[in-house]
Amino acid sequence: MTAGTALVARNYELALAGPLGSLDAYLDRLGRIPVLSREEERELAERFRFRNDLGAARQLVVSHLRFVVHIARGYSGYGLPVGDLIQEGNVGLMKAVKRFDPALNVRLVSFAVHWIRAEIHEYVLRNWRLVKIATTKAQRKLFFNLRRLKKNLAWLSAEETAAVARDLGVSPSEVTEMEKRLAARDLSFDPVPEAEDEETYSPAAYLPAPDSDPAEQVENAEWEDDSADRLRGALGQLDDRSRDILQRRWMTDDKATLHELADKYGVSAERIRQIESNALGKLRGLMGAPALNPA
Repeated sequence: MTAGTALVARNYELALAGPLGSLDAYLDRLGRIPVLSREEERELAERFRFRNDLGAARQLVVSHLRFVVHIARGYSGYGLPVGDLIQEGNVGLMKAVKRFDPALNVRLVSFAVHWIRAEIHEYVLRNWRLVKIATTKAQRKLFFNLRRLKKNLAWLSAEETAAVARDLGVSPSEVTEMEKRLAARDLSFDPVPEAEDEETYSPAAYLPAPDSDPAEQVENAEWEDDSADRLRGALGQLDDRSRDILQRRWMTDDKATLHELADKYGVSAERIRQIESNALGKLRGLMGAPALNPA
């Protein structure tokens, strides 16, 4: 491999990696990649389509990356990173190359523009707002065309709304609804003030707590107190060893094992298990509660 061939190959690899660093450096690399003639493009497309030549497909993709940049820059007004827009457009270009049929007798650039724009559109819709504002086909058409058709930042008049609706083949109400969505802004559910003395509107603060019913709170508190009293009374009716085993096995964070308690009382672990089972049965009878499940 000559030095010139190696440099071209290196530029191909860096171009396929996308604009990971400086966009200017990426564009400079693309500028060093030669543009394909119609004959060269057709030969590469046939090699890929009929012989599955991946090297030919890669050359088709790389030679058209500058076209993706041109399209992606047209979406810079959405406030999204141009590098990310280019990466998404590159995905669309790869899909176009995979589906391109040289027998159509059209240039790849004309065929690929649909796929490139489709991928960029999907990325914009996913990331322009936290809440997706365009889900139907009509809404997607409105989203990308309404911004272009509006001549200023003012709200559309009734006549302008009707004209836009006619141009895009939708109803005036759909135009008005999308205009409202475009004018809206995202609001954090639970924003954090930038300064200690700053107050912010937080939607989370206005949602009722799931246990906010005072009557339910009182009922739950009384039930817990009654259960605790009945448990203390039932434990008091057990013998000391049974009560200690239950407390060590159930009522502490650092629970004792059967073998630890067996060593303490000088009996087998099986005997401790039997005492524990009998004590739990007595508790259920004294408290009138359903069976407890051992941890």
